[in-house]
Amino acid sequence: MIIRTIVLLLTTLSFQYTFANDELAEGGRIYDKWWAELELKKPQGTHVGYSPGGKKSGADTWRCKECHGWDYRGKEGAYSKGSHYSGITGIRKYAGGDVKEVMKILKNKHHQFDTVMFDGALMLVAKFVVNGQVDMQKYIDDKNKQVNGNIRRGKKHFENNCARCHSDDGRAMNLAHDADKVEYVGSVAAKNPWETLHKIRNGHPGSRMSMHRGRRMGMMHNRYGGWEMNEAMPAMLSELSEQEQIDLLAYTQTLPKK
Repeated sequence: MIIRTIVLLLTTLSFQYTFANDELAEGGRIYDKWWAELELKKPQGTHVGYSPGGKKSGADTWRCKECHGWDYRGKEGAYSKGSHYSGITGIRKYAGGDVKEVMKILKNKHHQFDTVMFDGALMLVAKFVVNGQVDMQKYIDDKNKQVNGNIRRGKKHFENNCARCHSDDGRAMNLAHDADKVEYVGSVAAKNPWETLHKIRNGHPGSRMSMHRGRRMGMMHNRYGGWEMNEAMPAMLSELSEQEQIDLLAYTQTLPKK
C-alpha cells in the first residue's frame, strides 16, 4: 500500500512537472513567432512599440524575440548591434517576478498584444518570461560564441533526440529561410547559439506536444498528436536538464557548417 502511494505520488508530480514545462515551452514558442505557433493571421505593418531607430520593419517587429533577443537581454545582449538592433531593453529583470505584472505589460499601450492574441496565450508568454528564461551568459561567451558544455555528453543527447530528423551530422535539413542559402544545425549553432538554445529548450513554433508526453502515449510527435519526420521541432525542456541542454548545444557547434 505504501509503495503504491509513493508510485502514485511520483507519477502525479512527474505529470505536473511535465505539464508545467509544456506551458513554459509553448510560451517560448509564442515569444519566438506567435502567429505560427497559434495559427493566427500574420500581422501587418510595424509594431507600434518598435523603436524608430530599429533595423527591422513589418511583421518581424511583432515577434517578442526581435526586440528582446534570443538571449532575453535586448540591447544589452547579442542584439546590441547588427541587423537586429532595436535599442529596446531585455526581459531578464522579470525572471522570477510576478506573472500578473507581465500580463499587464503585454497589454499596455507599448505592446498591445491583447489586440492580436487571447488572454490564454498571453498568460503562457507571461509564465515563460517569469519562469522559462535561462541565464545564457552563464554558458555562452558573448564575444566568441563558444558554449561551456560537455561535448562528449552532448553527442549522446544529439544521437538520442535529434539525429532522427537532422541526421548524425546535422545536415538532413536546410534550416535557411532563404531558399538560395544553406544552413545546417552546425552552422546555426555556431552563428547564433542563443537562438539554438532557445529552440532546444522550447521547440520551434508549430510544435504543440512535448516529446515526453508523446512517448508516454506511444506516439511519434506532431501538432495533431503524432511525431513525424520533418514536423516542427519539439521542446527538450522536460527531456533534458539545463546542463544537458547546454551539453547538447556545445556538441551542435562541432557539427559540419557546410
